[in-house]
Amino acid sequence: MENNQPIIVKRVKRFDAGHHGGAWKIAFADFATAMMAFFLVLWLLSTATPEQKLAIAGYFKDPIGFSESGTPYIIDLGGSPQLAPEKTINPEVKSEPTPDTSLQLDKDKVETMAEQVERERLELLLQELQNKVEENPQLQKFKDQILFEITQDGLRIQIMDAENRPMFDLGSARLQPYFEDILLAMADTIKAVPNKISISGHTDAKPFAGTGDFGNWELSANRANAARRALVAGGYPDTQVARVVGYASSSLFDRANPFNPVNRRIDIIVLTKKAQRAMEGEQAPAAPDSTQPGGAPASPSGSSGATAPEPEPLQPHELRQKLNIFEDGVLKMDEPGKR
Repeated sequence: MENNQPIIVKRVKRFDAGHHGGAWKIAFADFATAMMAFFLVLWLLSTATPEQKLAIAGYFKDPIGFSESGTPYIIDLGGSPQLAPEKTINPEVKSEPTPDTSLQLDKDKVETMAEQVERERLELLLQELQNKVEENPQLQKFKDQILFEITQDGLRIQIMDAENRPMFDLGSARLQPYFEDILLAMADTIKAVPNKISISGHTDAKPFAGTGDFGNWELSANRANAARRALVAGGYPDTQVARVVGYASSSLFDRANPFNPVNRRIDIIVLTKKAQRAMEGEQAPAAPDSTQPGGAPASPSGSSGATAPEPEPLQPHELRQKLNIFEDGVLKMDEPGKR
């Protein structure tokens, strides 16, 4: 018997899953943006100063008070926002940084930077002077008698006596030729900086004979002044000399041996501005008092304010004679020896 039932084939159609959309990506991006903004706010709060926090708080309390404060933004790259208490709707928001404190900080910072620049300039001057001594054959022979050092007052140049090479004649302020060469060579380099100088003369502890009015104090002062005149003859401006002083034997270089020749020396200090102000004291602001009636600066020698004609260069023998015109002879001492 034939089976006439039809054969039924069921075909199941398979469809790919539909697109679920990207809504989750937008949500995740919003979350990441919010977290970034949150950490950015935390970082700003940790780095902002109390004054900046106060100004930002004032902006959110009263935006009207900031409408004419110089910038429409909460934070301006050109500076911090400024309060406008006279236009604010909250009169109690009037606090702002104390101007005196910020000004004082700025002044201290500027002074520190100026001192650093000045110290670097003096160090360059020291290096240049050392190079000049090394490169000059005449000065190189006396480099053991020349000492350079940076102190709190400035660059100190000490030129000392040696047992067989004194800077001055016996008991006199008459310059030896080699000492004149040292000063003349240094004058051109020292005047390259605007700092003033202080010149001091020193002797050893050996006293003069007799009971006259002339002693180590007068001798050391005369020697310091002779060194000043040599520098001026070498082209150094006389107005840049802040002080010429004699210390006699009150400030010995070798205290263990008061009669050591190194105690007889000339100190030239290229002063820092701070040391110069301390030296001049209250006389610094009174610059007009040091002028002549015609307005020209008064010269140390008391000359008039008229401009003198440029002098002709002197020959070496004429220069030495001019530098030593106030020395008429050699003073007597209680025992032979160099002073």
